[in-house]
Amino acid sequence: MFELKIAHAHCDIPCKIYDPIVSLVAGLSVVRLTDILLELENIDSMSGQAQLARIVAQKEIEAQKVKDEVNIIWGDYFKEPQINDYPEVHNIVHGIMRLGSQCKQEVSKDAAEALVNALNGFADIFWKTKGVETQRVVAPYPPALPVIVPILESA
Repeated sequence: MFELKIAHAHCDIPCKIYDPIVSLVAGLSVVRLTDILLELENIDSMSGQAQLARIVAQKEIEAQKVKDEVNIIWGDYFKEPQINDYPEVHNIVHGIMRLGSQCKQEVSKDAAEALVNALNGFADIFWKTKGVETQRVVAPYPPALPVIVPILESA
């Protein structure tokens, strides 16, 4: 009935909306939740155990969100031209996957901060593939770590 000659799409739905900030915010959340876990006191009571369970569960959710968001960008956005220009992206993504798992398995501030650093490397490459300049800024909320963000034009 319809004659379609060629259809082009770069993802499941060609939305063209990708941004590593979701993974960076989730990574910062992993660090913050790790800090909260390390500061917990009085977990012997039922209330303390419930609080512990909630924080651990949320840390797991945020670490998985990091993995999911990076995997989507890596799998749907990065194609041959970007990979040729930045072949190290595969190792960076693999490192993020491993650190995300480590952050789920452990309560390690070092691993959580390494996750954010790896996410910054991923964000930097992502924006470079789009020809967008970036800057390193300190997040305005705890844990107040540096993150790579695009320099956006004002409207």
